Amino acid sequence: MTQTSHDVQRLGEKLREQQALLERNMLTAVEQGRQAAAEATQDVADQAVSSYQKELLFTQGTTGHSQLSQIRLALERIREGSYGECLHCGNPIGVRRLEAVPWTPYCIDCQEKIENGEIEDPVRAA
Repeated sequence: MTQTSHDVQRLGEKLREQQALLERNMLTAVEQGRQAAAEATQDVADQAVSSYQKELLFTQGTTGHSQLSQIRLALERIREGSYGECLHCGNPIGVRRLEAVPWTPYCIDCQEKIENGEIEDPVRAA
C-alpha cells in the first residue's frame, strides 16, 4: 500500500504533535532537574534518591532529544518531498510502518539490516 498526499499530510500533523509533546516534556524535565539540584539533601538516602532522579531525567532528556532530531529530519523530508522513501535503498516505506513510527527514515528491511549490523546507520553516524 503506497502513501497518498493525504497520508503525508496526516503523518506530518502527527509528527508536529509528537514534536510539541517532546518539547514540552523536555522543558519539564529541565525544570525538574533544576528543582532537584536546588533542593538540599540531608542524608545518604536522600542523596541516593536525588542522584537516581537526576540520572533518570538525563536519560529521558537524551532519548527525547534523539527522537526530536529524528522528527525534525522527517518534517524536513516532507518539505523536500522525499518523505516515505527509505534513506538507504530508496524504496517506499510502508504506510503501516509510517503510521507506527512516522519519523523513521528506513523501510523495515533496511532497519532490520541496521539492527543486525549488516549495514551502518548513516543518520546516527552523522
